[in-house]
Order: sequence, then structure tokens, then C-alpha cells
Amino acid sequence: MLQVARLAPRLLGESTALVERFLRGQLNEDGGFKGRDGRSDLYYTVFGLEGLLALRAEFDTGRTRLFLQNYSSLAQLDFVHLCCLSRCWADVAAFSPDAQREARTAQQAVAMRLKDYRSEDGGFQAVAGAPRGSAYAAFLALGALQDGAAELPAPERLKNALLSLKTPDGAFTNDACVKVGSTNATAAALAVLCELGACEDQAAGDWLLARCLPQGGFLAVPKAPIPDLLSTATALHTLAALQRDFSPLKEPCLDFLDSLWTNEGGFHGHWSDHLLDCEYTYYGLLALGHLSLAGPG
Repeated sequence: MLQVARLAPRLLGESTALVERFLRGQLNEDGGFKGRDGRSDLYYTVFGLEGLLALRAEFDTGRTRLFLQNYSSLAQLDFVHLCCLSRCWADVAAFSPDAQREARTAQQAVAMRLKDYRSEDGGFQAVAGAPRGSAYAAFLALGALQDGAAELPAPERLKNALLSLKTPDGAFTNDACVKVGSTNATAAALAVLCELGACEDQAAGDWLLARCLPQGGFLAVPKAPIPDLLSTATALHTLAALQRDFSPLKEPCLDFLDSLWTNEGGFHGHWSDHLLDCEYTYYGLLALGHLSLAGPG
């Protein structure tokens, strides 16, 4: 994702500086990046750091390293924030190579904890001891294991667990009881399946293409009232991984992104969203990066 997000300045042009200024403005004094309530949060810190990396900005990680060191006791973190801690350390090490040893120690500790979140079906779930996993949890867990250079035990079981989340409409869901696919679950499942050498699902690609509205933007689920930026970014990323041509969607999607852009340098998540944050701004960069590679519509 980061490699593609780095292409966003091709389309941002002079506005790239506004995005960098916005992301820097989300940094709190304690070294963490602001969540939607203004307080520092590991989840949003991931997107703040990755956004600055995508823009190839210089960044002094001193305060952020201290912020991350506050979480040396992993017991205080839930599954999502465990995975976020691992990714934050990867980003800090990318900015500051002298942090690599400290980062690897923290990432290996996270990887050890993730075994508690392996579900009975071989997947991963945000709650320990769950009978079935979710696509989202599998995506986060695999990323954290890769950050810690840890081996994924029984990869075939994870693959089968994800395939059990496939819906009759050709997509994927996070809950096997739900029979209608969702864009982000489909993107997460296919990302992991591709890593496991099983990324050949053209039916899911057809389903994703059908989620794009004629005026641009992807829906999270077929009957969603409006498109959103997260679904748009993850759908484009997955379609690119499937090597599907989405060039006809380029101009409508650029118009959609423009409708979410502000001259403060950030992106809103959707038309009803009145806040700006690091997460959606990063997804704006990811979507722009993919659209910069698409041919003329």
C-alpha cells in the first residue's frame, strides 16, 4: 500500500505540501497522532506515520518513540491496537534506522501475543478464543506477523477459514452468518489470500467493479446510501492486485475524491463526515496513487 500511496503527489501536485502540513498538525505533544477525539491513539498514529512516509517527508521520531515505549506492557492493548503498535514501530524504523533493533523486539513480542487470537477455524479474530475468524482480523494479524518476521503457523487453515467467508454473490464477509459481501471484507480477504498464493478470484473482482457508482466512489455494501473513501481506496487497491482494468473509473473517482478534499490538506471519509483525520487522509493518498497509474478513462 505504501509504495502506491507514494505516487499520490503525481496528482496532488502543489497540494502535496498542504497534505504534509495537515498530517504534521495531527501530531500531539506526546508523540502520538490525534484520533477523532483529539487524543493520541495508536490506530491513528499508524496513518499519520504512513502518510508522512508516503509523502517522503522528513520526520523526527524522538517523541513518537517515547509514545510507543509507553506500550511496552502489551496486556493493556486489544487485538487491533497490538497490530497497530507493530506497524507503528515498522514506520518509526523506516524513518530512523537506529530504531530497528528496538522496533524488532517490540514486533516480535506482538507476534507472540497474536497466537491468542487464532480462532478455532484457523483464522484470526479480535476476540481471543473465538470459534470463527474474520477477514479484517486476518489482514491485521498477517501484517503484524510479517512486521515481526514471524512465521504464520498452518497457513492452509487460514486460507480455508477465509474461503469459508465467501458469500453467494462472489464477495467476502467478516461474519459467516451474513450472506451479502462487503467491499472492505472482500479487500481484506483477497489481500491475505494473495499473500498465501491463492489470489485468483475474478468473481470478487467483478463484484468490486459493480460497487462503483457512475458518478464515482465505491459503496461499502450493495445497498449503502453513499460511497465512502475507505471502500474506494481498498477496492482500487484490490482491483490492482487482481490486475483488473479500472481506467474507465478514473475520472469519476477523481471527481469523488475532489468532493472529499479540503484546502486544509485532509480528506473527509464521506459526504456526511464533518471531521478530518489521518486515516482518511492516508486512504485519499492510496486512492490517488492507484488512479495515477490508471490510463485515461
